Amino acid sequence: MTSSVAPQHVVTRFAPSPTGRLHVGHAWSALLAHDMARAAGGTFRLRIEDIDGTRSRAEHVAGIIEDLTWLGIGWDGEVVFQSRRLESYDAALERLRDMGLLYPCFCTRADIAASMSAPHGPEGPVYPATCRGLSAEERTRRIGAGEAHAWRIDMQEAVVQAGTVTWQAMSFSPLSCPQMEAQVLHKAAPLAHGDVVLARKDAPASYHLSCTLDDAAMGISHVLRGDDLLGATDVHRLLQALLALPSPAYIHHPLLVDADGRRLAKRSGSIALADLRAQGMDAAALVADLRGGRFPVGIGPASA
Repeated sequence: MTSSVAPQHVVTRFAPSPTGRLHVGHAWSALLAHDMARAAGGTFRLRIEDIDGTRSRAEHVAGIIEDLTWLGIGWDGEVVFQSRRLESYDAALERLRDMGLLYPCFCTRADIAASMSAPHGPEGPVYPATCRGLSAEERTRRIGAGEAHAWRIDMQEAVVQAGTVTWQAMSFSPLSCPQMEAQVLHKAAPLAHGDVVLARKDAPASYHLSCTLDDAAMGISHVLRGDDLLGATDVHRLLQALLALPSPAYIHHPLLVDADGRRLAKRSGSIALADLRAQGMDAAALVADLRGGRFPVGIGPASA
């Protein structure tokens, strides 16, 4: 008598922030995640990461929907909005505080920039933990006085409490089945990020915390995203271990860059899908090209 394990139901997602119009890089990433789910008979979800109150715009949410519809990329279930999940972020922050892992940080960006001795990590200069050593009395006094503050995780204590952490990585190949490979999260990996912010002064949660919680709540089994976020996976896997959350498999694809080698980005004025649509580009032809690893003139993977 033999037994078999039911195959995992694949759930992927596309999670843009509504801070500008989508470009070809977004289209490629969304299409990769969409096609992976569809090929496996799985589920493809759409999440709008709209908790950046200073940059998120309702018109950009409408633009995201318009662009995906133009490309023929459909999603399953209702669109998830981070702005409707604030209670879950608050609950996670409270749990981490109870574990003794969070501390308020009153430093400004200028304060941190002035620390010339700060080493660099995967995401730039590492915070020198200036506020980690403040006494409980001073923290209480400054919070009570209404002083603006973020909440940072004590990374040294976090890796101790998390213990040994593993995660699943999958090699990226758009034309073949990705290969699964187990990874061990070495304690030095999250430590290299320093005491990252989990709740910003101007937002209820950082990308690290909100993304980790949302992926778990949505049942995401495979996270496919750009390799600029490869380092962030160290932090996300640590948070999953601390909060007893499931860990999806991670696949990181190359970023698309322009002819000068600059990554496509909203802030740098990369040509938006809306512009291509206005120029008369055929959506079906663009999708077929992207699936075949062909990109508009002047655009290509960073590794090419």
